[in-house]
Amino acid sequence: MELKIFRDQLFTQGKEYGFTDMELYYEKSNSLKCGVFESEVDEYESATVNGISLRGLYDGKMGYAYTENMEEDSIPYLLENAKENAVLMESDPEELFAGSDSYKKQDLYTDALDDVQPETFITFLKRLEEKINSFDPRVRHTEMTMLQRQSIEKGLYNNKGLALSERNNFLVVVASVSVEEDGELKSGMQFKVGKDFSVFDVDELAKETVEKALKALGGKAYPNKNYPVILENNAAATFLATFVSSFSAEAVQKEQSRLKGKLGEQIASQIVTLTDDPFLPEGIKSSTFDAEGVPTSKRTIIENGKLMTYFHNQQTAKKDGVSSTGHGSRSSYKDSLEVSPSNFFVEPGEASYKSLYSGLKEGIIITNLAGMHSGANPISGDFSLAADGFYVKDGKIVGPTKLMTVAGNFFDVMKDVAEVGDDLAFSPMTFSGYIGSPSLKIKQLSIAVD
Repeated sequence: MELKIFRDQLFTQGKEYGFTDMELYYEKSNSLKCGVFESEVDEYESATVNGISLRGLYDGKMGYAYTENMEEDSIPYLLENAKENAVLMESDPEELFAGSDSYKKQDLYTDALDDVQPETFITFLKRLEEKINSFDPRVRHTEMTMLQRQSIEKGLYNNKGLALSERNNFLVVVASVSVEEDGELKSGMQFKVGKDFSVFDVDELAKETVEKALKALGGKAYPNKNYPVILENNAAATFLATFVSSFSAEAVQKEQSRLKGKLGEQIASQIVTLTDDPFLPEGIKSSTFDAEGVPTSKRTIIENGKLMTYFHNQQTAKKDGVSSTGHGSRSSYKDSLEVSPSNFFVEPGEASYKSLYSGLKEGIIITNLAGMHSGANPISGDFSLAADGFYVKDGKIVGPTKLMTVAGNFFDVMKDVAEVGDDLAFSPMTFSGYIGSPSLKIKQLSIAVD
Protein backbone atom coordinates (compact mmCIF):
# COMPACT_ATOMS: atom_id res chain seq x y z
CA MET A 1 0.00 0.00 0.00
CA GLU A 2 1.21 3.52 -0.77
CA LEU A 3 2.38 5.48 2.23
CA LYS A 4 -0.12 8.32 1.75
CA ILE A 5 -3.08 5.94 1.53
CA PHE A 6 -1.86 3.98 4.56
CA ARG A 7 -1.42 7.21 6.55
CA ASP A 8 -4.89 8.55 5.69
CA GLN A 9 -6.60 5.28 6.56
CA LEU A 10 -4.63 5.02 9.80
CA PHE A 11 -5.64 8.49 10.93
CA THR A 12 -9.28 7.94 9.95
CA GLN A 13 -9.58 4.64 11.76
CA GLY A 14 -7.58 5.99 14.68
CA LYS A 15 -10.30 8.54 15.42
CA GLU A 16 -12.84 5.72 15.54
CA TYR A 17 -10.63 3.94 18.08
CA GLY A 18 -10.65 7.02 20.29
CA PHE A 19 -7.23 8.48 19.49
CA THR A 20 -7.15 12.29 19.55
CA ASP A 21 -3.61 12.89 18.25
CA MET A 22 -1.75 10.53 15.95
CA GLU A 23 1.68 10.50 14.36
CA LEU A 24 3.08 8.14 11.73
CA TYR A 25 6.84 7.72 11.40
CA TYR A 26 8.19 5.98 8.29
CA GLU A 27 11.73 4.73 7.85
CA LYS A 28 13.42 2.94 4.97
CA SER A 29 17.03 1.87 5.28
CA ASN A 30 19.19 0.47 2.49
CA SER A 31 22.53 -1.04 3.42
CA LEU A 32 25.28 -2.64 1.36
CA LYS A 33 28.08 -4.20 3.39
CA CYS A 34 31.01 -6.07 1.91
CA GLY A 35 34.36 -7.30 3.19
CA VAL A 36 37.47 -8.84 1.66
CA PHE A 37 39.94 -11.23 3.29
CA GLU A 38 42.92 -12.80 1.51
CA SER A 39 41.70 -11.48 -1.85
CA GLU A 40 38.33 -13.15 -1.49
CA VAL A 41 34.95 -11.69 -0.62
CA ASP A 42 34.25 -13.06 2.86
CA GLU A 43 31.26 -10.84 3.64
CA TYR A 44 28.51 -9.53 1.41
CA GLU A 45 25.15 -8.33 2.63
CA SER A 46 22.58 -6.17 0.94
CA ALA A 47 19.49 -5.34 2.95
CA THR A 48 16.45 -3.10 2.78
CA VAL A 49 14.42 -2.56 5.92
CA ASN A 50 11.08 -0.73 6.00
CA GLY A 51 9.25 0.15 9.15
CA ILE A 52 6.36 2.23 10.40
CA SER A 53 5.54 3.35 13.90
CA LEU A 54 2.44 4.96 15.38
CA ARG A 55 2.50 7.38 18.27
CA GLY A 56 -1.00 8.20 19.42
CA LEU A 57 -2.71 10.00 22.30
CA TYR A 58 -5.42 7.86 23.88
CA ASP A 59 -7.27 8.93 27.01
CA GLY A 60 -4.57 11.50 27.69
CA LYS A 61 -1.70 9.01 27.44
CA MET A 62 0.69 8.42 24.56
CA GLY A 63 0.93 4.90 23.16
CA TYR A 64 3.42 3.38 20.76
CA ALA A 65 3.31 0.56 18.22
CA TYR A 66 5.29 -0.43 15.12
CA THR A 67 5.21 -2.83 12.19
CA GLU A 68 7.27 -3.74 9.11
CA ASN A 69 4.12 -4.48 7.13
CA MET A 70 2.49 -1.51 5.40
CA GLU A 71 -0.72 -3.30 4.42
CA GLU A 72 -4.35 -2.63 5.29
CA ASP A 73 -4.54 -5.35 7.96
CA SER A 74 -1.63 -3.69 9.81
CA ILE A 75 -3.77 -0.64 10.66
CA PRO A 76 -5.96 -2.29 13.34
CA TYR A 77 -2.85 -4.07 14.64
CA LEU A 78 -1.07 -0.75 15.15
CA LEU A 79 -4.09 0.91 16.74
CA GLU A 80 -4.83 -1.96 19.12
CA ASN A 81 -1.22 -2.20 20.28
CA ALA A 82 -0.82 1.56 20.67
CA LYS A 83 -4.05 1.64 22.69
CA GLU A 84 -2.88 -1.15 25.00
CA ASN A 85 0.49 0.53 25.37
CA ALA A 86 -1.10 3.88 26.24
CA VAL A 87 -3.15 2.35 29.04
CA LEU A 88 0.04 1.04 30.66
CA MET A 89 2.00 4.27 30.36
CA GLU A 90 2.78 6.10 33.59
CA SER A 91 5.09 8.83 32.27
CA ASP A 92 4.02 12.39 31.55
CA PRO A 93 1.94 12.73 28.36
CA GLU A 94 3.75 13.75 25.20
CA GLU A 95 2.50 16.29 22.68
CA LEU A 96 2.62 16.13 18.92
CA PHE A 97 4.27 18.98 17.06
CA ALA A 98 2.03 20.81 14.59
CA GLY A 99 4.84 22.00 12.32
CA SER A 100 6.82 25.15 11.59
CA ASP A 101 7.61 27.53 8.75
CA SER A 102 11.33 27.64 9.58
CA TYR A 103 12.66 24.36 8.18
CA LYS A 104 15.99 24.77 6.42
CA LYS A 105 16.13 23.59 2.82
CA GLN A 106 19.12 21.30 2.44
CA ASP A 107 19.76 18.30 0.21
CA LEU A 108 21.61 15.75 2.30
CA TYR A 109 21.57 12.97 -0.29
CA THR A 110 24.34 12.19 -2.78
CA ASP A 111 22.84 10.40 -5.78
CA ALA A 112 26.28 9.60 -7.22
CA LEU A 113 27.01 7.34 -4.26
CA ASP A 114 24.10 5.11 -5.25
CA ASP A 115 25.52 4.79 -8.76
CA VAL A 116 28.68 3.04 -7.57
CA GLN A 117 28.33 -0.66 -8.33
CA PRO A 118 29.14 -3.33 -5.71
CA GLU A 119 31.86 -4.73 -8.00
CA THR A 120 33.64 -1.37 -7.81
CA PHE A 121 33.58 -1.45 -4.03
CA ILE A 122 34.93 -5.00 -3.96
CA THR A 123 37.75 -4.08 -6.36
CA PHE A 124 38.58 -1.14 -4.11
CA LEU A 125 38.78 -3.39 -1.03
CA LYS A 126 40.97 -5.95 -2.81
CA ARG A 127 43.36 -3.20 -3.89
CA LEU A 128 43.37 -1.81 -0.38
CA GLU A 129 44.24 -5.21 1.10
CA GLU A 130 47.00 -5.68 -1.47
CA LYS A 131 48.47 -2.23 -0.74
CA ILE A 132 48.42 -2.87 3.01
CA ASN A 133 50.10 -6.28 2.68
CA SER A 134 52.88 -4.92 0.48
CA PHE A 135 53.44 -1.65 2.33
CA ASP A 136 56.09 -2.90 4.78
CA PRO A 137 57.81 -6.25 5.42
CA ARG A 138 56.66 -6.10 9.04
CA VAL A 139 53.03 -6.46 7.97
CA ARG A 140 51.87 -9.88 9.09
CA HIS A 141 48.45 -9.80 7.48
CA THR A 142 45.47 -7.59 6.80
CA GLU A 143 42.86 -8.45 9.41
CA MET A 144 39.97 -6.71 7.68
CA THR A 145 38.96 -4.45 4.84
CA MET A 146 35.29 -3.60 5.06
CA LEU A 147 32.96 -1.12 3.43
CA GLN A 148 29.38 -0.13 4.18
CA ARG A 149 27.11 2.11 2.14
CA GLN A 150 24.07 3.27 4.07
CA SER A 151 21.06 5.31 3.04
CA ILE A 152 18.11 6.29 5.21
CA GLU A 153 14.81 7.73 4.08
CA LYS A 154 12.38 8.95 6.70
CA GLY A 155 8.98 10.59 6.83
CA LEU A 156 7.01 12.10 9.70
CA TYR A 157 3.27 12.85 9.49
CA ASN A 158 0.56 13.64 12.01
CA ASN A 159 -3.12 14.57 12.05
CA LYS A 160 -2.24 18.14 12.98
CA GLY A 161 -0.95 18.74 9.47
CA LEU A 162 2.72 17.91 9.85
CA ALA A 163 4.20 16.31 6.72
CA LEU A 164 8.00 16.02 6.49
CA SER A 165 10.42 13.78 4.65
CA GLU A 166 14.12 13.64 3.79
CA ARG A 167 16.97 11.32 2.83
CA ASN A 168 20.60 10.95 3.83
CA ASN A 169 23.39 8.61 2.78
CA PHE A 170 27.06 7.99 3.49
CA LEU A 171 29.92 5.53 3.08
CA VAL A 172 32.25 4.06 5.72
CA VAL A 173 35.47 2.18 4.94
CA VAL A 174 37.39 0.37 7.70
CA ALA A 175 40.77 -1.33 7.45
CA SER A 176 42.71 -3.23 10.11
CA VAL A 177 46.21 -4.73 10.01
CA SER A 178 48.58 -6.78 12.20
CA VAL A 179 52.31 -6.07 12.19
CA GLU A 180 55.17 -7.95 13.84
CA GLU A 181 58.74 -7.15 14.79
CA ASP A 182 61.03 -9.25 16.99
CA GLY A 183 58.07 -11.34 18.15
CA GLU A 184 55.98 -8.33 19.14
CA LEU A 185 52.52 -8.08 17.56
CA LYS A 186 50.55 -4.85 17.18
CA SER A 187 47.36 -3.93 15.34
CA GLY A 188 46.18 -0.76 13.69
CA MET A 189 42.76 0.29 12.45
CA GLN A 190 41.77 3.19 10.25
CA PHE A 191 38.42 4.37 8.94
CA LYS A 192 37.11 6.97 6.56
CA VAL A 193 33.61 8.40 6.24
CA GLY A 194 32.24 10.38 3.31
CA LYS A 195 29.67 10.84 0.60
CA ASP A 196 32.00 11.07 -2.42
CA PHE A 197 33.57 7.73 -3.25
CA SER A 198 36.01 9.34 -5.68
CA VAL A 199 37.96 10.92 -2.80
CA PHE A 200 38.57 7.58 -1.08
CA ASP A 201 42.27 7.02 -1.82
CA VAL A 202 43.57 3.45 -1.57
CA ASP A 203 47.24 4.44 -1.15
CA GLU A 204 46.49 7.00 1.54
CA LEU A 205 44.22 4.68 3.52
CA ALA A 206 46.72 1.80 3.31
CA LYS A 207 49.56 4.07 4.46
CA GLU A 208 47.56 5.44 7.42
CA THR A 209 46.46 1.95 8.51
CA VAL A 210 49.91 0.38 8.46
CA GLU A 211 51.74 3.34 9.95
CA LYS A 212 49.31 3.44 12.86
CA ALA A 213 50.25 -0.17 13.69
CA LEU A 214 53.99 0.26 13.08
CA LYS A 215 54.21 3.27 15.37
CA ALA A 216 52.95 1.12 18.24
CA LEU A 217 55.87 -1.32 18.00
CA GLY A 218 58.57 -1.18 20.65
CA GLY A 219 56.46 0.16 23.49
CA LYS A 220 58.20 0.91 26.78
CA ALA A 221 57.08 1.47 30.35
CA TYR A 222 57.51 4.90 31.88
CA PRO A 223 57.07 6.14 35.46
CA ASN A 224 53.53 6.13 36.79
CA LYS A 225 52.53 9.70 37.64
CA ASN A 226 50.53 12.70 36.50
CA TYR A 227 51.57 13.90 33.04
CA PRO A 228 50.51 16.66 30.70
CA VAL A 229 48.47 14.76 28.11
CA ILE A 230 47.60 15.26 24.46
CA LEU A 231 44.32 13.55 23.59
CA GLU A 232 44.67 12.89 19.87
CA ASN A 233 41.58 13.85 17.87
CA ASN A 234 40.02 10.39 17.46
CA ALA A 235 40.68 9.52 21.11
CA ALA A 236 39.21 12.87 22.17
CA ALA A 237 36.10 12.22 20.07
CA THR A 238 35.63 8.78 21.65
CA PHE A 239 36.14 10.33 25.08
CA LEU A 240 33.51 13.04 24.46
CA ALA A 241 31.04 10.48 23.11
CA THR A 242 31.22 8.51 26.36
CA PHE A 243 29.97 11.45 28.39
CA VAL A 244 27.62 13.09 25.88
CA SER A 245 24.55 12.03 27.87
CA SER A 246 25.54 14.55 30.53
CA PHE A 247 24.27 17.30 28.21
CA SER A 248 20.83 15.70 27.83
CA ALA A 249 17.97 17.47 29.61
CA GLU A 250 16.40 14.06 30.14
CA ALA A 251 19.46 12.92 32.12
CA VAL A 252 19.52 16.19 34.03
CA GLN A 253 15.84 15.87 34.99
CA LYS A 254 16.38 12.27 36.11
CA GLU A 255 19.27 13.32 38.38
CA GLN A 256 21.68 11.44 36.09
CA SER A 257 23.93 14.33 35.17
CA ARG A 258 26.30 16.49 37.16
CA LEU A 259 25.31 19.43 34.97
CA LYS A 260 22.01 19.97 36.76
CA GLY A 261 21.70 23.61 37.77
CA LYS A 262 24.85 24.56 35.84
CA LEU A 263 23.29 26.58 33.00
CA GLY A 264 25.17 29.82 32.54
CA GLU A 265 28.08 28.59 34.64
CA GLN A 266 31.69 28.01 33.64
CA ILE A 267 32.03 24.23 33.39
CA ALA A 268 35.01 24.03 31.02
CA SER A 269 38.13 25.91 30.03
CA GLN A 270 37.45 29.28 28.38
CA ILE A 271 39.01 28.00 25.16
CA VAL A 272 36.47 25.16 24.86
CA THR A 273 33.35 25.59 22.70
CA LEU A 274 31.06 22.66 21.90
CA THR A 275 28.69 22.87 18.96
CA ASP A 276 25.90 20.68 17.64
CA ASP A 277 25.45 21.24 13.90
CA PRO A 278 22.70 19.24 12.12
CA PHE A 279 23.62 20.80 8.77
CA LEU A 280 27.16 19.50 8.29
CA PRO A 281 27.35 18.37 4.64
CA GLU A 282 29.36 15.26 5.60
CA GLY A 283 27.57 14.64 8.89
CA ILE A 284 25.99 11.20 9.07
CA LYS A 285 23.46 12.55 11.59
CA SER A 286 22.57 15.66 9.60
CA SER A 287 18.85 16.41 9.39
CA THR A 288 16.53 19.38 8.95
CA PHE A 289 14.01 18.11 11.52
CA ASP A 290 14.17 15.93 14.61
CA ALA A 291 12.17 12.84 15.53
CA GLU A 292 9.20 14.99 16.62
CA GLY A 293 9.23 17.23 13.54
CA VAL A 294 10.81 20.18 15.34
CA PRO A 295 13.14 22.17 13.03
CA THR A 296 16.78 21.55 13.80
CA SER A 297 19.30 24.36 14.13
CA LYS A 298 22.97 24.85 14.88
CA ARG A 299 23.38 25.14 18.65
CA THR A 300 26.25 26.21 20.87
CA ILE A 301 26.10 23.95 23.91
CA ILE A 302 29.23 25.24 25.61
CA GLU A 303 30.52 28.68 24.62
CA ASN A 304 33.98 29.65 25.83
CA GLY A 305 33.59 27.19 28.68
CA LYS A 306 30.10 28.32 29.73
CA LEU A 307 27.15 25.88 29.59
CA MET A 308 24.51 27.55 27.38
CA THR A 309 21.82 24.88 27.00
CA TYR A 310 20.97 21.21 27.32
CA PHE A 311 19.72 18.96 24.54
CA HIS A 312 15.90 19.08 24.66
CA ASN A 313 13.00 17.31 23.04
CA GLN A 314 9.47 18.65 23.51
CA GLN A 315 8.77 16.76 26.72
CA THR A 316 11.97 17.81 28.51
CA ALA A 317 11.57 21.36 27.24
CA LYS A 318 8.05 21.58 28.65
CA LYS A 319 9.31 20.48 32.08
CA ASP A 320 11.95 23.21 32.05
CA GLY A 321 9.65 25.88 30.58
CA VAL A 322 11.78 26.33 27.45
CA SER A 323 11.51 25.47 23.76
CA SER A 324 12.73 22.22 22.28
CA THR A 325 16.25 22.47 20.86
CA GLY A 326 15.35 19.98 18.12
CA HIS A 327 17.08 17.03 19.74
CA GLY A 328 14.20 14.57 19.88
CA SER A 329 15.58 11.30 18.54
CA ARG A 330 14.81 7.68 17.78
CA SER A 331 17.34 4.95 17.22
CA SER A 332 14.87 3.41 14.77
CA TYR A 333 11.14 3.15 14.07
CA LYS A 334 10.99 0.48 16.80
CA ASP A 335 12.09 2.82 19.56
CA SER A 336 10.41 5.47 21.66
CA LEU A 337 11.49 9.09 21.82
CA GLU A 338 14.79 9.99 23.44
CA VAL A 339 17.18 12.95 23.48
CA SER A 340 20.50 12.94 21.63
CA PRO A 341 22.74 15.22 19.55
CA SER A 342 23.24 15.20 15.81
CA ASN A 343 26.79 16.17 14.78
CA PHE A 344 28.34 17.22 18.11
CA PHE A 345 31.91 18.43 18.32
CA VAL A 346 34.55 20.55 19.99
CA GLU A 347 35.20 23.62 17.85
CA PRO A 348 38.78 23.47 16.49
CA GLY A 349 41.40 25.96 17.59
CA GLU A 350 44.47 27.22 15.77
CA ALA A 351 47.23 25.04 17.25
CA SER A 352 48.84 22.44 14.98
CA TYR A 353 49.11 18.90 16.27
CA LYS A 354 52.88 19.16 16.57
CA SER A 355 52.74 22.44 18.46
CA LEU A 356 50.56 20.83 21.14
CA TYR A 357 53.43 18.65 22.34
CA SER A 358 56.53 20.49 21.08
CA GLY A 359 56.66 22.67 24.20
CA LEU A 360 56.34 19.81 26.68
CA LYS A 361 59.32 18.93 28.84
CA GLU A 362 57.64 15.57 29.46
CA GLY A 363 54.21 14.25 28.53
CA ILE A 364 52.00 11.56 27.08
CA ILE A 365 50.07 11.44 23.81
CA ILE A 366 46.96 9.23 23.91
CA THR A 367 45.98 7.87 20.51
CA ASN A 368 43.35 5.33 21.46
CA LEU A 369 41.02 4.62 24.39
CA ALA A 370 39.33 1.33 25.26
CA GLY A 371 37.00 -0.04 27.91
CA MET A 372 34.60 2.90 27.74
CA HIS A 373 31.53 0.89 28.77
CA SER A 374 33.07 -0.70 31.85
CA GLY A 375 35.65 1.92 32.81
CA ALA A 376 33.66 5.14 32.62
CA ASN A 377 30.69 6.44 34.60
CA PRO A 378 28.75 8.93 32.43
CA ILE A 379 26.89 10.25 35.49
CA SER A 380 29.77 11.02 37.84
CA GLY A 381 32.28 11.60 35.05
CA ASP A 382 34.86 9.30 36.64
CA PHE A 383 36.90 7.10 34.31
CA SER A 384 39.75 4.61 34.35
CA LEU A 385 40.51 3.49 30.81
CA ALA A 386 43.02 1.46 28.86
CA ALA A 387 44.97 3.63 26.46
CA ASP A 388 47.62 3.47 23.74
CA GLY A 389 49.97 6.29 22.94
CA PHE A 390 53.42 7.83 22.99
CA TYR A 391 55.90 9.28 25.45
CA VAL A 392 57.11 12.83 24.85
CA LYS A 393 60.41 14.22 26.14
CA ASP A 394 61.79 17.72 25.52
CA GLY A 395 59.13 18.43 22.92
CA LYS A 396 59.80 15.30 20.84
CA ILE A 397 58.00 11.97 20.53
CA VAL A 398 60.40 9.39 22.01
CA GLY A 399 58.34 6.33 21.18
CA PRO A 400 55.25 4.29 22.04
CA THR A 401 54.30 3.38 25.56
CA LYS A 402 53.22 -0.01 26.74
CA LEU A 403 49.51 -0.30 27.46
CA MET A 404 48.53 2.50 29.81
CA THR A 405 45.69 3.19 32.21
CA VAL A 406 44.48 6.78 32.27
CA ALA A 407 42.24 7.91 35.11
CA GLY A 408 40.43 11.07 36.05
CA ASN A 409 37.11 12.85 35.76
CA PHE A 410 35.51 14.12 32.56
CA PHE A 411 34.37 17.40 34.09
CA ASP A 412 37.86 18.08 35.45
CA VAL A 413 39.35 17.30 32.04
CA MET A 414 37.03 19.83 30.41
CA LYS A 415 38.29 22.49 32.82
CA ASP A 416 41.93 21.48 32.30
CA VAL A 417 42.04 21.89 28.50
CA ALA A 418 45.09 24.09 27.91
CA GLU A 419 45.11 24.16 24.10
CA VAL A 420 42.78 23.07 21.29
CA GLY A 421 44.17 21.73 18.03
CA ASP A 422 43.11 22.56 14.49
CA ASP A 423 42.67 18.91 13.42
CA LEU A 424 38.94 18.28 13.93
CA ALA A 425 38.00 14.64 13.25
CA PHE A 426 34.78 12.69 13.73
CA SER A 427 34.33 9.15 14.93
CA PRO A 428 31.52 7.06 13.40
CA MET A 429 32.31 4.25 15.84
CA THR A 430 30.03 5.60 18.56
CA PHE A 431 26.36 5.17 19.41
CA SER A 432 25.87 8.68 20.81
CA GLY A 433 25.64 10.54 17.53
CA TYR A 434 28.34 11.73 15.15
CA ILE A 435 30.89 12.99 17.65
CA GLY A 436 34.03 14.95 16.81
CA SER A 437 36.97 16.72 18.36
CA PRO A 438 40.35 18.14 17.47
CA SER A 439 43.35 17.07 19.52
CA LEU A 440 43.26 18.50 23.05
CA LYS A 441 46.13 19.40 25.36
CA ILE A 442 45.20 18.59 28.97
CA LYS A 443 47.13 20.10 31.87
CA GLN A 444 47.58 16.76 33.57
CA LEU A 445 46.09 13.28 33.98
CA SER A 446 47.03 10.24 36.03
CA ILE A 447 48.90 7.74 33.86
CA ALA A 448 49.90 4.21 34.87
CA VAL A 449 51.99 2.26 32.34
CA ASP A 450 52.04 -1.53 32.54
